[in-house]
Amino acid sequence: MKDLKYLQLFDAYGPLLTGHQRELCELYYMCDLSLTEIAEQKGVSKQSVSDALAKSRALLDAYEAKLRHVAVTREADLALSAMLTRVQRALEAFARAHPEHTEEIETILSLMRLETEHCAVITTRSDGGEPD
Repeated sequence: MKDLKYLQLFDAYGPLLTGHQRELCELYYMCDLSLTEIAEQKGVSKQSVSDALAKSRALLDAYEAKLRHVAVTREADLALSAMLTRVQRALEAFARAHPEHTEEIETILSLMRLETEHCAVITTRSDGGEPD
């Protein structure tokens, strides 16, 4: 992916772009086509594709500056991840202290695991201690 930031902004604000801008962004960010490939496909100059993408990026940045949807979602994701990590650690500590409940704790922990190999839990630490 060329630029994760703009892919995230495009996911959030793509419908606010014109059809032409959306199409160019999809070709560039999602199909991973080069400026030259897009220009050839659309029958326009490479410079016009570059200018249209620059304008689209500026619009996406402006939408995010005003609406902050991507930033708020990212902050919520981090907060949820940190909370789940704290719950997981508490359950693991409880299982160590109360081995008679290990099976039930494992069942609970298995319900908290994501069903994909490509996901990771991200936590933040404010003081080097426990996650926030």
